[in-house]
Amino acid sequence: MKNTGHSAMVRLFLTSYDDFKVRLRRRLGSEDLANDVLHETYLRVDRMEEPPNLAQPNAYLYRMALNIAADRREADARLLTGSEVEELLQVSDEALDPSRVVGGQKEIQSLLKALYELPARRRKIFIAARLEEAPHLEISQRFGISTRMVEKEIKAALGHCASRLERKVIQRFGPGAGKPS
Repeated sequence: MKNTGHSAMVRLFLTSYDDFKVRLRRRLGSEDLANDVLHETYLRVDRMEEPPNLAQPNAYLYRMALNIAADRREADARLLTGSEVEELLQVSDEALDPSRVVGGQKEIQSLLKALYELPARRRKIFIAARLEEAPHLEISQRFGISTRMVEKEIKAALGHCASRLERKVIQRFGPGAGKPS
């Protein structure tokens, strides 16, 4: 059975739902996106085991919705366009060259080995972030650590895997973005 903190957080979300919808629609410029984000926010609030003790829970819920919207837009930006799909469908037969397939399989094995060399928590955080595409806030709550610590764990895991695969890590966010780390 879920606790009263959980019930209070769900009630607050439902009470503020219309206000959140208006604010999100204005902020995001799309009623459909606002509806989707609110739905996802509700699901996350409902899944919370022990909501954090907050001075401003309303602001927390709104920020959660904005973070979900940012994650959604980021994911949408990674989707392929129709022309990109067409280009991929035009791939020549040499892309399936047996030596390339074997090389790819060896690289996957090396990556798996590198992942299993990581400490268990770092490996789980990395998998949650990169394979499950879980937002950093959700990962931090799952592991009871700060989002900054989640970022450090991911960076350390990337560095380890890159070194094992003899590759450079390109930093995509923050100062020095685009430079090898």
